[in-house]
Amino acid sequence: MERVSAAELAAYAGAAEYVLLADRDDGTVVRCGDVVAKAHAGDSDPDALAVRIRVAGDPALAGVLLPPLRAGLGLVGSRPVSLWPYGAPVAPDRPEEAPWEPAAELLAALHRTPLHHLPYPLPPMRGPAKLARALHRLDAAHPPGARVRTTAAQDHPSGPAPSAAGEGPAERPSAGGASGRTAARIPGRPAGDVDPEAARMAWLVRAAAATLPGWARGEGPPPSGGALCHGDLHLGQLVRGPAGGWRLIDVDDLGLGTPAWDLARPAAWYAAGLLDGGTWLRFLDTYRAAGGPAAGPAGSDPWPELDLAARALTVQTAALALAKAARERRRLDDVERLMVEACARIASLPPDLEPKAPS
Repeated sequence: MERVSAAELAAYAGAAEYVLLADRDDGTVVRCGDVVAKAHAGDSDPDALAVRIRVAGDPALAGVLLPPLRAGLGLVGSRPVSLWPYGAPVAPDRPEEAPWEPAAELLAALHRTPLHHLPYPLPPMRGPAKLARALHRLDAAHPPGARVRTTAAQDHPSGPAPSAAGEGPAERPSAGGASGRTAARIPGRPAGDVDPEAARMAWLVRAAAATLPGWARGEGPPPSGGALCHGDLHLGQLVRGPAGGWRLIDVDDLGLGTPAWDLARPAAWYAAGLLDGGTWLRFLDTYRAAGGPAAGPAGSDPWPELDLAARALTVQTAALALAKAARERRRLDDVERLMVEACARIASLPPDLEPKAPS
């Protein structure tokens, strides 16, 4: 995949000096004064991306999405490029100032957007595609084929754990400790040296993914209908716009889809114990009060509507954590382990019971 240098991006924006904001395989972003230039992923669908850029600049989304400086896309080499006004991001070192309530209000407004006000067919929201990519990265880091035989013979509720000979009985995984004995190589170790714990965690994530319907893993068309969704909501996707109000940025995954997906990350964090109950309830109550359609009416249990998307985001986050840790040749940190443990709980749910809201 062709990379775009920060200097090339700055030159496209008409500047010689720049500050590098991000440099990843799926995008490079530089700031040149009050202008931000973004080189999008090389595998982006240019037609769908062009529609997303137009949606961001549509008057129907004024006050919700940060509008681009130009309605169209440019090219630097073969990479599509867009230009945006600079907005001050959320301060990561001041969590007490995190704008959870403004995020909820923006999501509710986005989800309430009348689709007939947008005069072009919307592409699908890319949340399921991002989950599929995360699982692909997990498989690349921890290939499912690297096995050692187990000695126990207990079946897992969602199917037997794999063994050296293929698929067969294995020890049932649990959230609290070592279980399934599948093994995978640790990067940098000699061939044949394996890390049973890393492979066990990779299997747990795959087992949790198997509880999701195919469309949520990007393996089929999503349910019909839906609303305009952001597709990758987290607090890093909010900035202060030129007028001082919060705006949503990064429309690469925006499109028509299930609005619960945009609430999935805070819901998953709450379920995993990473987001305190008071913050979660403020976010949820604000979203409902602003007319958001994805969590049911005020006072009702939101979990029947949010559970599927929260499980999907849990799997995605854990899969990416394992892939990143393998690439960096390190163990998971405490937060990453919590997400894998959440996958263990998801994988162990009886198939005939609906999961309950976390207590």
